[in-house]
Amino acid sequence: MTIQFLGQSAFLIETAGKKLLFDPFISENPMSKNIDVDAIEADYILLSHGHFDHVADAEAIAKRTGATIISNYEVVTWYGNKDLKGHPMNHGGKWTFDFGTVKYVNAVHSSMLPDGSYGGNSGGFVIWNEEGCFYFSGDTALTLDMKLIPMTCPKLDFAIMPIGDNFTMGYEDAAIAADFVECDKIVACHFDTFGFIEIDHAKAKKAFEDKGKTLILPEVGKTFEV
Repeated sequence: MTIQFLGQSAFLIETAGKKLLFDPFISENPMSKNIDVDAIEADYILLSHGHFDHVADAEAIAKRTGATIISNYEVVTWYGNKDLKGHPMNHGGKWTFDFGTVKYVNAVHSSMLPDGSYGGNSGGFVIWNEEGCFYFSGDTALTLDMKLIPMTCPKLDFAIMPIGDNFTMGYEDAAIAADFVECDKIVACHFDTFGFIEIDHAKAKKAFEDKGKTLILPEVGKTFEV
């Protein structure tokens, strides 16, 4: 399972022979200026919610690649009206795809699509297959619902969580979230893109180290394994 960070909350994860693209905000993100959006291949595009900084490139990439969009019912319907393939989900439900099982879990955040349409409720994804299990939280506050994840899903190998504060939980709450989901390896996202979410990297890492956990602050464009 390989992971490439594309900036903000965008990740390209290859697993079980498929390419999963999460929350693509690339072409209009100055921190991702060295990423060639037109070169990105995807079999599936998973959208945690409808905000522009999570869906900006979803339509163009889906049209070019034929990728299937996975999100909540409202978001998938919105893209379906643009003749794009989608698989709708809602909170607490799971579905087995050709790359593994996806469970759509709760997130505490707002959601609105770029044209102002209602974006449904935000969510996150827990994904598992023979290669492992991981949690992509999407934009969220710290919530006790996270404690349901280890009760209802396989043990997590890693989790991707926002740490930038202001619009989502900050790194202090994310360290607590790591306890809630019983995961020791956290990949950070939604930080440093613009002023409201700039963080102190050393303090963020220490917040996790103090709990015996590892915080990975990925570099834009870099591919890595966890």
